[in-house]
Amino acid sequence: MDAAYEQLANRFRRVHRHLRKWAKRTDVSCYRLYDRDIADQPLIVDWYDGDAVVWAHARTRNETPEQEREWLARVLEAVGAGLDLPSERIFLKRRAPQKDRQSGEGQYEKLDQRRAVKTVREQGLLFEVNLSDYLDTGLFLDHRPTRALVREGSAGKSVLNLFAYTGSFTCYARAGGAAATTTVDLSNTYLDWARRNLAHNGLAESPEHTLVKADCLEWLANAPSAPQRWDLIICDPPTFSNSTSMQRPFSVEKDHPWLLAQCHALLRDGGAVYFSTNFRGFELSTVMPPFTIEDLTDRSIPEDFRNKRIHRCWRLTKR
Repeated sequence: MDAAYEQLANRFRRVHRHLRKWAKRTDVSCYRLYDRDIADQPLIVDWYDGDAVVWAHARTRNETPEQEREWLARVLEAVGAGLDLPSERIFLKRRAPQKDRQSGEGQYEKLDQRRAVKTVREQGLLFEVNLSDYLDTGLFLDHRPTRALVREGSAGKSVLNLFAYTGSFTCYARAGGAAATTTVDLSNTYLDWARRNLAHNGLAESPEHTLVKADCLEWLANAPSAPQRWDLIICDPPTFSNSTSMQRPFSVEKDHPWLLAQCHALLRDGGAVYFSTNFRGFELSTVMPPFTIEDLTDRSIPEDFRNKRIHRCWRLTKR
């Protein structure tokens, strides 16, 4: 291994040694080790309790396909050396610029058939992750602190989890003593995954705890006319959507006032929305329903994330 990749391996080794102590203390078995820390190594490396997932971003330099293959081979060698992992425990994926993690292309597209599935532990709860078959693994690590906030604030409350993906926020809400939960997502695949996550934690569907297959934007367009209201809403929408409920494609940058107005209509007085987005450059509109707005971004970025712009997060309380 040449000097540059030996340096990269040493960085993985050093960071992992440091984070292992923190992870044991905080009861976390999956965390971020590296996020484009070196300019000419545009990688993200996450640790999943004995496995590593590597996302390779495009390099700015022009490369031939052969040069790119050589670069990726050296990266994998450095990951294996730094983390003491055999090649079969390392999962490489390519991430295009600005790929939205909850778009149809990003969240739902299947990439592989290996089913490298395992259960990981996070803050006292268990979650199923798939390291091989999709661009994302099923658990967004950057929302770990926000999930903890939801658990802390769910006791005795009714909780609505929109764009729910694999239901991790629902698991946290129920672990915090939520009286009722509604979990909404478009995909049967991810709702079934959410059911398995609930089962891993000794939980199941019931009349008080329901999973709903629906396009969230269409569901939100119709829901305010129904009588049900919630105390807490989790809303991490896609950056873009071509939902049939909208007269034009949804853009979180332009359309979040409508989205949050729909959420406002579904809240009981004093209820709150946890609203987040990973769209870079996003600014919350000044034209909003009557919310008390608290920016939680700094508080919601995990300790293992050096990229402090990974997402923006707010708590919006209905006045």
